[in-house]
Amino acid sequence: MILVFGSLNIDLVAQVPVIPGAGRTVLAPSYQTHFGGKGANQAVAAARIARPGQVRMAGRVGQDGFGDSAIENLKSNGVDTGLVVRADEPTGCAFITVDQAGENAITVASGANMAANAADLPAALLGTDMVLVLQMEVPFAQALQAARRTTSASGTVIWNLAPVPDKMTREMVSELLGVTDYLLLNEHEAMDAAVAIGLAPSGYEAAAADLARTGDLTCIVTAGAQGALAVAANGTRLHAPAPRITPVDTTGAGDTFVGAFAAMVHEKVPLQSALQVGCEAAAQKCLTPGAQAGMPVRAKIPSLA
Repeated sequence: MILVFGSLNIDLVAQVPVIPGAGRTVLAPSYQTHFGGKGANQAVAAARIARPGQVRMAGRVGQDGFGDSAIENLKSNGVDTGLVVRADEPTGCAFITVDQAGENAITVASGANMAANAADLPAALLGTDMVLVLQMEVPFAQALQAARRTTSASGTVIWNLAPVPDKMTREMVSELLGVTDYLLLNEHEAMDAAVAIGLAPSGYEAAAADLARTGDLTCIVTAGAQGALAVAANGTRLHAPAPRITPVDTTGAGDTFVGAFAAMVHEKVPLQSALQVGCEAAAQKCLTPGAQAGMPVRAKIPSLA
């Protein structure tokens, strides 16, 4: 099974002429409500690509209408929600502005996500056939504990180091690297992680190689139109190109890559194929507004059709 331990949010999205800077206000004609949270996004992306019944979500939502909606949305996308727990805090919300070029700026109010607890994961689920997917929108200590338990049970850990914490320490990155099989990040996050552990890479490719070697893992960097790069601990590199598209909304593209990649890892396909499926899925998502609305189903992925 693919088990996603992470955040669930409701996204409030406004289309704006330009993303406002400090002290500025812009007007939007309206707004849309979408389902989000990096954890929920990745669970939906994985469920749309994976074989039926293979994806389970673990996390926290509030005892409110947004929580009801978030759970029902996951169920409607084929995600098992038996490990989603109700918390006293309100369901997390994200406030997103999207400009005319499809770029976005996001503010997240974490709410119930900060109550996520690794103890919610039954030991019976954590075995050799388990792929655990993690991000950085729930307490780091809880995600780390979930990863350690999975590693101890000989499962596979995919950790998306996003968003990068404001105060990311050397110890945090070192601990994360020590329990991760596949580290997924974008080019900026790769540089941040490498610098946090005292390295001075010349660019994101060098950062990926440094992180892979230091953590004895496979580091995967997504670089937008440049596709995805994977670097193994021994320095072996693979690259998958990104399909040429005109993006409408990039929100959730990274999460789509992670979910699709996790589905392929669970199916034990070659790494090159997993990278390509991830790139194709992320590109498909960018053609539709909203984090989850454009996430493609398996039949829409050229490599899987």
